[in-house]
Amino acid sequence: MAQGLMRAALLLAALILLINAAVTPPLGYYRQALLPQFTQRAGSYENATCSTCSVYEPAESVVAPKANVWAQISPEDNLAVWNLLHDPASGLNLTDPNTAVINDNYVFYIDTVHMNKSEVLPYLDGSGAKPSFSARAIIFEGGKPEPVSQEYIVGPLPVSSETTIQKLDYPYNGETGGSIPFNGRFFDQKRVEASEPLLVSVMSYITDITSALLGGVFYGYTDAKSTLTATTTTPTSFDGNQAFQVIMFLLPGSAMYLRPLDFFVLLDTTGTDASLYKLKGIVTNTRFFSTVADLRAAFEAGELIEEVYQPSDYDWALVKYNPEMGTRELEEKFAPQSLEVGGKRYKVDSQQKYVEYLGWSFYVAHTRSLGVMLYDIRFKGERILYELSMQEAAAQYGGFQPKAATTLYHDTYYQLGAELFPLVEGFDCPFGSTFWNVTVHNGNTTTVNPNSICIFESDAGFPLSRHRAGYAPNEYGFSNLGVVKASILTLRSIATVGNYDYLFDYAFHVDGSLEITVRASGYLQSSFFYRDQGAWGPRIQEATQGSLHDHVLTWKADFDILGTENNLQVTELKVVNTTQPWWPELGEFEQIALETHNIEKEQQLSWADNGQLMYTVNHANATNKWGAPRGYRIVPGKSNIRLSTLNSPFSRHNTALSKAHLTVTRQHDTEPWGNSVQNLNMPWKPQQDFAKFLDDESVEGTDLVVWFNLGMHHFTRSEDVPVTLYSEAVSSIMFAPQNFFDQSQDGDLKNRRWYTVPETANSSNATALVSETYGVDLPQCKVELQEPTLARIG
Repeated sequence: MAQGLMRAALLLAALILLINAAVTPPLGYYRQALLPQFTQRAGSYENATCSTCSVYEPAESVVAPKANVWAQISPEDNLAVWNLLHDPASGLNLTDPNTAVINDNYVFYIDTVHMNKSEVLPYLDGSGAKPSFSARAIIFEGGKPEPVSQEYIVGPLPVSSETTIQKLDYPYNGETGGSIPFNGRFFDQKRVEASEPLLVSVMSYITDITSALLGGVFYGYTDAKSTLTATTTTPTSFDGNQAFQVIMFLLPGSAMYLRPLDFFVLLDTTGTDASLYKLKGIVTNTRFFSTVADLRAAFEAGELIEEVYQPSDYDWALVKYNPEMGTRELEEKFAPQSLEVGGKRYKVDSQQKYVEYLGWSFYVAHTRSLGVMLYDIRFKGERILYELSMQEAAAQYGGFQPKAATTLYHDTYYQLGAELFPLVEGFDCPFGSTFWNVTVHNGNTTTVNPNSICIFESDAGFPLSRHRAGYAPNEYGFSNLGVVKASILTLRSIATVGNYDYLFDYAFHVDGSLEITVRASGYLQSSFFYRDQGAWGPRIQEATQGSLHDHVLTWKADFDILGTENNLQVTELKVVNTTQPWWPELGEFEQIALETHNIEKEQQLSWADNGQLMYTVNHANATNKWGAPRGYRIVPGKSNIRLSTLNSPFSRHNTALSKAHLTVTRQHDTEPWGNSVQNLNMPWKPQQDFAKFLDDESVEGTDLVVWFNLGMHHFTRSEDVPVTLYSEAVSSIMFAPQNFFDQSQDGDLKNRRWYTVPETANSSNATALVSETYGVDLPQCKVELQEPTLARIG
């Protein structure tokens, strides 16, 4: 097969060489005359000594112009912060998390505090001092008279006599700053362990019922006698004054998400005294039973019947080859690949996580909560964005079952950034990609997740630009033809948060455009199938319904178009009635025209019907050669949605940033995050209410931030089994130059072809084709791919 591919490549190269040699056009039967030449070249190639393509050669190194001040705190600093927090002199009275219980004080996790922009810019753009790092520590203070979860800022780092521990209140606009009531805090393993005895006491008393209805029993999450498993949902409180668990049972195994059972237990888990926890009720057959006695009475009366049952095996739900589906002709051949055969055209500073690519430059940062973030994004030396970061990945479900009806997820709550794992070369990312590790601090240790970010350049799959200049009286039918190759540099990560695998792409186009794409794969959160519940999703397996839900992911785009003095311009395409003197017989007729204005105040915005609206971030004063404001347009791509439910009790105020297509606010150091990692369980009284960002401030000629949403309404389908497909579950947006330059940014690209057909003397016909390659030769090399391996996490 490899020799066949080489022959085909050589034939193409030979054809191009013949064209470049200004031969007579090989039309009609003349093509047959070239066959011996092609055959001769192919035969000689087989015996040639050929170099191996530069697929696996590392990218060239470059030294970042400044240190990466947005980087995660180092493992050494993490350990030093841990020790400082646990020093008795700190007064925090901390217990080791390994031995702590819910009414102890213990560290949940340590992360990095967002760097203040006002401190960074003087360093970045001038000779200002490098800002110092600080750590962010979330501590569960269950041992206090009023137990809370409290965030602290520890800095400056490295730890010294100047380092202090202070409450981290300023980023939050809730009434209690960085504090959350115990009932509203993260429902961690300690809280699960505290409530498990109550759950076991309920389930162990009704094993005859669960055996009959579900085909299994539950004696505890780790009890070997359990043949059922359980999962909970969020939120687990409304405002921190109460706490509850909605527990759904499933058949165990790696595909448990697709094997839900018709049985739910609701617990009241308010407070730190587990002896006061109590049963709220049990749900099965869409009936609510407030007591175990009521459930047993219905069961013994024969009122509880299951019409369908989950299959005992789950091989059908695994992402592996399924021979029962048959075979496809020629699919045994290896699929096409995107390879950097000419060598890498980007440079990296791996220590500072800095990248340069054909005019682009940017820094990469990572935190436990938010994942990958980009900073100081420039094109041809001019800053476009100060910050581009995913702020929240929300998902809200619907259904007539306790888990589906209740469920709202915030994946920052589940520390999305800690769920980046090794990528599969050649499948997750192209062969020869540049891979970077991700470090995750866990308590006083640090784990390295190797190869969890990849960087690669690829063919765009279309030309960047082209034109064939009209009809000409020659055998080619044109006078000139120009075509420019389009390529993209992509930075990719995949976060596996529970059942879902989110793929994040930041794609840098050679014309100065930047595209952000998110895709979703992985298992559905499904529900038990009821024939009368089709309004919440279709049947996708024997006893499984695909639960209808929204995915809404919010990004923060802190634009700095040539500086911080920016406007958000609205250009609306309107239909107007007009009269024109050269068409007197038409009278008044419809035309399209533009109406333009700048947004004056902070506000939420929507995409217009039929795409008749354009949002552009412009510099307040700078114009291009033609007098137009220099800016970048925000171009909607696939599935630019917002959250469907605007008044749900489960997402009332804690998910405000997901409820508009776009929002523009004034930049403040005190508003670094659009959401809080502890907002999820506080829907009525959140720690961070994004709606409060909109306080009527001016956004004209100032430093502004655009918050935008990507996502998808997940209309579930049987093709979501075994897992959802990246090809369909996708959303994207693009930032593209809008009069930022004086002309399109493709003229300086040499990866192009320019064909002309000169006129011959005394003849209207041209017989010679001239091709200009601009010195970019086609690589001639062997492709030797290596079978991918997965690195261990450590």
